[in-house]
Amino acid sequence: MTMPSRRLLWPGIATLAMLAVLIGLGTWQLHRLAWKTALLARFEASEQAPPVPLPEHPEPWEKVSVTGRYRPSLSALVNLEVRNNVLGSRLIVPLERRGAPMVLVDRGWVPLAGGPPVEWPRGEVTVTGYINPGEQPSMFAAHDDVAARKFYTLNPNAIARGLKLNNVEPYVFVLLDPDHQGIPEPAKHLPRPRNNHLGYVVTWYGLAVALLGVFLAWAWQTRRRA
Repeated sequence: MTMPSRRLLWPGIATLAMLAVLIGLGTWQLHRLAWKTALLARFEASEQAPPVPLPEHPEPWEKVSVTGRYRPSLSALVNLEVRNNVLGSRLIVPLERRGAPMVLVDRGWVPLAGGPPVEWPRGEVTVTGYINPGEQPSMFAAHDDVAARKFYTLNPNAIARGLKLNNVEPYVFVLLDPDHQGIPEPAKHLPRPRNNHLGYVVTWYGLAVALLGVFLAWAWQTRRRA
């Protein structure tokens, strides 16, 4: 091996390793872009569609309607969210149905202190919303305060256990009511997460191209000086 070739060997290996990492990250973000685009399209289609009666096995994010009676005495609070400089949580309450499992309903945001009292419909109600499959706690999630009925992960199974409920559907029904005024403040539409993965794709692939260009320019200069 000639002297210039030996000088290029280890920088070349390091460059290839870094290229593999950058291209891998770009490809991963490309897959995430496709996933997020499909998810947003699903949200939009569900939001535009009329609600269907709650089926036995609903699809995640499906727009449905359900009939039952609220159980206010079994309410719980989930997560923390600041609105207009006021700290609040999501109000979760079981909806009791005839001959069917209860459904955990996310009625919307309520302030933790002060504010008007929570409005409770009387008797049987029919409500429209969408299916949220819930989430699993991350390693950084706060511990639930089961005794106070305060939960920090939207995990329907954990919430049902904390409320000592046995016959409960394994998802959360998120109430949709864009025209509602008062407390709770229900969701006005399905989730609309940001889709910024294309920017990451361009960034990682761009860094890979730049790295390759820098290495080739350096290698060319090195061989010229030899």
